[in-house]
Amino acid sequence: MLRLVLLISLTCLVKSDTDEECPSFTRLSFHSAVVGTGLNVRLMLYTQRNKTCAQVINSTALGNLNVTKKTTFIIHGFRPTGSPPVWMEDLVEGLLNVQDMNVVVVDWNRGATTVIYTHASSKTRKVALILKEFIDRMLAEGASLDNIYMIGVSLGAHISGFVGEMYAGQLGRITGLDPAGPLFNGRPPQERLDPSDAQFVDVIHSDTDALGYKEPLGNIDFYPNGGLDQPGCPKTILGGMKYFKCDHQMSVYLYLASLEEKCAITAYPCGSYRDYRNGKCINCGTPQTVSCPLLGYYADNWKDYLKDKEPPMTKAFFDTTEKNPFCVYHYFVDILSWSSNIRRGFITIKLRDKYGNITESKIDHEPATFQKYHQVSLLARFNQDLDTVAAISLVFSTGSIIGPKYTLRVLRIKLRSLAHPDRPQLCRYDLVLMENVETFFQPIQCPKLQI
Repeated sequence: MLRLVLLISLTCLVKSDTDEECPSFTRLSFHSAVVGTGLNVRLMLYTQRNKTCAQVINSTALGNLNVTKKTTFIIHGFRPTGSPPVWMEDLVEGLLNVQDMNVVVVDWNRGATTVIYTHASSKTRKVALILKEFIDRMLAEGASLDNIYMIGVSLGAHISGFVGEMYAGQLGRITGLDPAGPLFNGRPPQERLDPSDAQFVDVIHSDTDALGYKEPLGNIDFYPNGGLDQPGCPKTILGGMKYFKCDHQMSVYLYLASLEEKCAITAYPCGSYRDYRNGKCINCGTPQTVSCPLLGYYADNWKDYLKDKEPPMTKAFFDTTEKNPFCVYHYFVDILSWSSNIRRGFITIKLRDKYGNITESKIDHEPATFQKYHQVSLLARFNQDLDTVAAISLVFSTGSIIGPKYTLRVLRIKLRSLAHPDRPQLCRYDLVLMENVETFFQPIQCPKLQI
């Protein structure tokens, strides 16, 4: 809540612009946020016929909306400056690129624009009622609840939940992008988004320690980087406005990446982020015939699998890089030690291909314990996926600045890709790692197990 207050206090003036050729998202000024605005919801339709120029529609005029097609509603959240969401156009375009559908932007900026968060929050149920009236008209014209998909950001996630509750959970799908935490944390299910609000509810939690909701709210709840600080976001107030919004908005950018299909962000169902980082959940807890869940647009591939669980809910964890497309590539690093004394420390591993491309993973979230003839399996995360690995380097460190330097004697190291289990596993034998000294070697293919 403190970050929310600071965000409001640092907002800057935004110029108003009403001279537009095409109807577009309402743009208000900071003055409007100070004096307050009355609720006025505009529904703006985008289709394959009008990808960039919206058509304003309502419950008495459906315009070009084709009720036989999927209809996706995008619902934004709190707008303390009155400016349009910077991601809205990209989200509309991305959705229309992956499927021929109706995309309806729910513009409730006149209502969400205020420096008083409680005023915006208090209007969420009114927005939901307006959407129900519109959907009722769609149903009367032949639409199906199965084909209705709601993407709600922050407060918009709870608005989606309220609409879903009005239809007894029969909406096709709701995606909550970092649902708002302030004023909703600890609320009963009927007062927030919850798994019963649609046939499938997926949620991305990217700012659980500030503006977002921490606890699970869906059938599958994704926690990028544990749901806390996101890579690339400022860690202090010196980052300016980005410090307050970046973690919260990252849920939207991760979802956008899933529409671009540059790479599929895979998540791992797990009891905790720590267990995921320690490599305890890489089989997804599923039969081999079921692949791990994907983040974002294609998360509903897990819908049928989750139906068989009791309750039909799971949490999934994954790490990301700082920039789009955010994908991390996982490898297991198996180290069989033959040091006579127990060694505790961290491993940094670099991979290089024949073209000189290098990618690095620091496995330093907690110290690993190496003991004689005992294999330690470490989960390494790399920013690049190298097709072939020509060279590897290792650094062993205890993390101690002063004190004696140690060695780690390695009987065998094995590198195996999780993303591409068909790739040959790479080995090296008889290494001595001097603490804080980078050791280079060329790997060889591990011998295949004899059956």
